[in-house]
Formats: sequence, structure tokens, C-alpha cells
Amino acid sequence: MSSSSTPLTVRLIAANGTFAAALLRDQLAALLRTTGHETLVDSARLCMSEVVTNVYRHTRTRLVYVRAAVTEKGVTVFVRDDLPCVLAMPEVVDCCEGGRGLFLLDALTDSWGTRIHGAPAPTGKDVWFQLVEGGRGVC
Repeated sequence: MSSSSTPLTVRLIAANGTFAAALLRDQLAALLRTTGHETLVDSARLCMSEVVTNVYRHTRTRLVYVRAAVTEKGVTVFVRDDLPCVLAMPEVVDCCEGGRGLFLLDALTDSWGTRIHGAPAPTGKDVWFQLVEGGRGVC
């Protein structure tokens, strides 16, 4: 990365289907390697997979829009969907295979959250996460 504080912003788009998570996580990994953030790749791939899989499982979004903003310090990733509700941490249920994505985001990222779009009549949201060099998501 250059010494500029302006982030390098990359937009990614994939059809919302079974392959979207793999496609988008691989593109994000390539971006992080290219910009010198190799230590963030594993956590970024896992977090991207979890968020995009949630879009596939819980929304009717036709296209998955991702915006990644890379700086010298790390990356912030925004994944947009058409479900305008704030995400809440589920209760842990040991017997179920699903429901752990938000726990992974919470454990691996330096911060994460949601942002609702389309006020006063909400039309969707971004789920975002941030990974910082030297932070929680470094492998």
C-alpha cells in the first residue's frame, strides 16, 4: 500500500447462489495478498464466507454487492442484502450445524456491525466487518 491515507476501494458483485461465497472470498483474498495484507487472508476468507452464506440463506437478494476498503492498517468489508433488519447474536445451540456465523465474526474481527439503508422505508442493509494488521483476525 502507498503511504496515502485514502483507502483503496474495490467493488465486487456475484449472483446470489451456491457459488457466491467461494467466488467473493477468493477475490477478497487476492486483493489482500496484492495489497500486502497476507496475515489477514484466512480470517477475511472465513468472515466473507459466513456473511455471504447468510445472504444466500436468509434473503431474496439477486446479486451480492461487496465493497472492500483497504488501507495500510487493514480492510473493512461491506456486504449488502435486501433484508432491512439488524442482526442479533443468537443463543448458542450445540445441537445445530448453523447459527455460528455471527460468533465467528465477533471472534475474528476487530469490529463488525450492520447499517440499514433506505430510510424512512428501509430497503436493505450492509453487514460490515473490519480486520486490522496486528488485531484479532491476524493468522
